[in-house]
Amino acid sequence: MKRSSIREQVFKLLFRLEFNSKEELPQQEEMFFASGDFTATDKDRAYITDRVNRIVEKLPEIDRALSEKMKGWTLERVGRVELAILRLGVYEIRYDDDIPEGVAISEAVELAKKFGQDGSGAFVNAVLAKFV
Repeated sequence: MKRSSIREQVFKLLFRLEFNSKEELPQQEEMFFASGDFTATDKDRAYITDRVNRIVEKLPEIDRALSEKMKGWTLERVGRVELAILRLGVYEIRYDDDIPEGVAISEAVELAKKFGQDGSGAFVNAVLAKFV
């Protein structure tokens, strides 16, 4: 599975956290992989699950950082799709040395264009640019 496809699956699982508690994440992961919406190898599945869990561990720090950078915005005001994408982007910028910052921002913008509202790509780009 390509990195961009894996990133999209990570985003989709993170998005589920907007509607479910962190304690329900293992069940959400099982349902996600059982849905048949995509084909993942065992290696891809392990990577996606590990990635989501690492991001969830850092959510308090990520949300605090987002709140500091988004002047005039609160996390509650940000759309759920955009929030999940921003969380993923901040994680990749701050905590993943294997992903260049520019790639993290570019991929987040593409996810926002694909899944977000009109203007989401520009919003995600503007927020994440403040982290580099």
